[in-house]
Amino acid sequence: FHLFSHSSVSHRFIAKPCALGLKVQANGPQKAQPNAILEKVFTAITKHPDEKRLEGLSKQLDWDVRSIQRWFRQRRNQEKPSTLRKFCESMWRFTFYLYIFTYGVRFLKKTPWLWNTRQCWNGYPYQPLMPDLHYYYLVELSFYWSLMFSQFIDVKRKDFGIMCTHHILAVTLISFSYITNLTRVGTLIFCLHDASDIVLEAAKMANYCKCQKLSDLLFLTFAIVFIVSRLGIYPLWILNTTSFELYEALGNFPALWVLNVLLMVLQILHCLWSYLIIKTAYKAISKGKVAKDSRSDVESSSDEEETVPRSKAPHSTMASNGTSGANGTNGYLTGGTCSEEH
Repeated sequence: FHLFSHSSVSHRFIAKPCALGLKVQANGPQKAQPNAILEKVFTAITKHPDEKRLEGLSKQLDWDVRSIQRWFRQRRNQEKPSTLRKFCESMWRFTFYLYIFTYGVRFLKKTPWLWNTRQCWNGYPYQPLMPDLHYYYLVELSFYWSLMFSQFIDVKRKDFGIMCTHHILAVTLISFSYITNLTRVGTLIFCLHDASDIVLEAAKMANYCKCQKLSDLLFLTFAIVFIVSRLGIYPLWILNTTSFELYEALGNFPALWVLNVLLMVLQILHCLWSYLIIKTAYKAISKGKVAKDSRSDVESSSDEEETVPRSKAPHSTMASNGTSGANGTNGYLTGGTCSEEH
């Protein structure tokens, strides 16, 4: 509840004024031309009509198939969040990650297990739950629970399945480690993961502000930090202590296997994301800028500059939908390729 309230306050009184001051685009994707027949199909039947249905609608409305495909694409896109909303969301996440990472570093500097991971198991399971550690865990768990619920109302990207798996895994792993008092190693995992997320959200904000060079630089920095931390430090530091040092210190017990299975699944997700990041970074280097990400939340095509569907007969638009309203243009999709989220 507190995270949601802080998010709302941040959006309204901090992020939105900053976005408007940086001239972030406030309007959303281009709206589709009002059409009662197509709207009924979109809301009641399908948002992605097949070829047979497209041909039937083409005959019924006297529109060509390409225009109907464009209408459905624009109609799907208009439900997507505006650049302003995405900037506010990224600013909120950037603020959270920066705060919690700073908190984690300050907390871990005072602990003996930061540089000696064997201390994670010293005295286990009779390790006191310090107030600072307790707070660290509750804030992280609350944040991932918020992501768990918000993913179903946010725009669904192509990696929705991976993200959904990650959020479920994160909540399960945090809860399990808290219940079994394996919290010391948990704090190391928190701090390691939050480091790259700060840079990613900063890259998104620069992208929404149309600061392309800064966005590219931040994204490449994010790629380096992510790969080093998730494919280098994580297995050598975290998996090493949970797989070998934990076994040497305490022997074999059920929680050890459950913990390591969860951590290995997390490493598989790291590998999948690293592939996508390397792919995007390669395009950035080869083309001189970060290309559109495969996770893009706005559909596009080569014919998006045509904002009004073409009809086979001059009178067909008026006759078929009963309205003379032209399809307005807000510049979000037309006039060149729109900026996309990394």
